[in-house]
Amino acid sequence: MLAFSTRLAAMAAIAILVAISGVARADDIAPDVLVKNVTNEVIEIIQKDIQDGDRRKMIALIDAKVLPHFNFQAMTASAVGRNWDKATPEQKTKLAEEFKTLLVRTYASALASYSTQRFDFRPLRAKPTDTDVTVNVRVVQAGQQPVTIDYDMEKRPNGWKVWDVRVGGISLVANYRTEFDNVVRDKGIDGLLKALQSKNSSLAPTASAAGTAKK
Repeated sequence: MLAFSTRLAAMAAIAILVAISGVARADDIAPDVLVKNVTNEVIEIIQKDIQDGDRRKMIALIDAKVLPHFNFQAMTASAVGRNWDKATPEQKTKLAEEFKTLLVRTYASALASYSTQRFDFRPLRAKPTDTDVTVNVRVVQAGQQPVTIDYDMEKRPNGWKVWDVRVGGISLVANYRTEFDNVVRDKGIDGLLKALQSKNSSLAPTASAAGTAKK
């Protein structure tokens, strides 16, 4: 239940980390420039400080560099789809929090194996007045076909926010929507919350795991 392609999760992990960070005021930077400027910084952090595969460090990095720049409410609403309106305000808040935790922990688990790719930033096809854009990046890996990563971003009063990431044409949000819909159909909104909580518990870093990674 709530499975997510390991390869897609890993690519999305690096995608999300290199996509957005707070090196400058987000509302002062064009979305494509923001994506490009922070890539080297974040990759350097991974290579220098998280080579031991410590998931606690991965989660801390995601918390510090990524979470403020994603619209998790919009992402969750889109992932839950037609069932979003069935949820109470309290359930919506809990769903958004659990979905955020799921993404962070999934990416932290997959991130360590993606730290040496080359990123090819494509020209932004948008007008200066556009408030909804897609930033295109190709991840180039030796001996493999480039992987496309598309960031759907919306300009908000406090800067550009990501509301979906598409890896190899596969939407992060749409990928979860089918799974979430199946759970809600069988067990309702509370059933989806319980499924998310269970999955997040299984992905939670443990002290023993962190200790093993540091050896």
